[in-house]
Amino acid sequence: MSRADLELWLADPVVVAGVAGAVIAIMLLLLALAALRAGRSARETRALAAQLARLGAGQNQLAGNLQLVSDTQANAQLHLVQTVEARLADVQSRMNDRLADNAAKSARALADMQERMRDTLHGQTEKTTNSLTQLRERLSVIDRAQDNIAKLSGEVLSLQDILSNKQRRGLFGEIQLHDIVSQALPADSFTMQKTLSNGKRADCLIHLPQPPGPMVIDAKFPFEAFEQLAAAETRDDMARALRSFGQAVRKHIRDIAERYIIEGETADGAIMFLPSEAIYAELHSRLPEVVREGFAARVWIVSPTTCMATLNTMRAILKDARMQQQAGAIRRELGLLQGDCDRLVARVGNLDRHFAQARKDVDEILVSGERAGKRAGRLHGFDFAETEPAPLPAAGR
Repeated sequence: MSRADLELWLADPVVVAGVAGAVIAIMLLLLALAALRAGRSARETRALAAQLARLGAGQNQLAGNLQLVSDTQANAQLHLVQTVEARLADVQSRMNDRLADNAAKSARALADMQERMRDTLHGQTEKTTNSLTQLRERLSVIDRAQDNIAKLSGEVLSLQDILSNKQRRGLFGEIQLHDIVSQALPADSFTMQKTLSNGKRADCLIHLPQPPGPMVIDAKFPFEAFEQLAAAETRDDMARALRSFGQAVRKHIRDIAERYIIEGETADGAIMFLPSEAIYAELHSRLPEVVREGFAARVWIVSPTTCMATLNTMRAILKDARMQQQAGAIRRELGLLQGDCDRLVARVGNLDRHFAQARKDVDEILVSGERAGKRAGRLHGFDFAETEPAPLPAAGR
């Protein structure tokens, strides 16, 4: 038996009454044994009997009281059970109402959630469609860019083939130089591939006036030495490549000075055209002494940018020269214009005199007309029947 069952069993009034009766019986038995053992007198026995009688009466009263308590407790338990059942029914009813309300709220919330989910899924579908469309467009752009990159790679390879061949590289520089010169100067102010009196062929000859005279632009360049400098990795290799590059440029400067500076035929200087800004910057930053040697040899080194600036200066020189060539013709035309202006002034004076004489004749004609009008008025009012003929006046103007 568990502890809880034991407590419930002890709380029962019937059990309590039984236990109490058992306890009283045990006490009576003990008293009887005590009386027998002690050999007490009959008086004490009678007194004991009286006490036992009183104890029996008390036991009966206790049993009645226990029965009353048991009935009261039973009634209370019945009332409690009824009250609890009523409250449980009420609670169950309210729980049912709340469950029904919660079920309705859950249904509405589920419907709202489904609607929102539908809207969200619709919006996500549209966004996904737009994203896929944009992705498709970007992929198209990427495809076109890849095609352009492939074409550019082919062009770079073609350029590499051109630069790897000395003859082709010279032709590439000449084409670039021709594009720059044709943009900066008039077509009749330069000649490409002009052969000089010494048999050397100049890449470009600018027809500048004297002084300084025609000037040669050379488009060839020792690109191999620069490639070795660019490919150098160690410090020693770079130093050797730099010395080789400087020697190649010095030799090219001497060749230009010997071939294209001819006294009486060309200007006292020439131009070395570099088709790359990188080579131009490398030469000026790391070999400035070579640039100074070029100045001393009257060979000026230019890049595509500085070549355009130099050609613009040459265009201004050509413009001034052409204006000076036309100065005599302009002066002659001005003299002729002055003579024409003098004759025009004389003729305008003659015309003014003719106009003055004409104005004088017109004034005299107006005076004669006024006089004739006055006489005609007098004649209109004259009475021929009553007057004698008047003598005719002297003839006037």
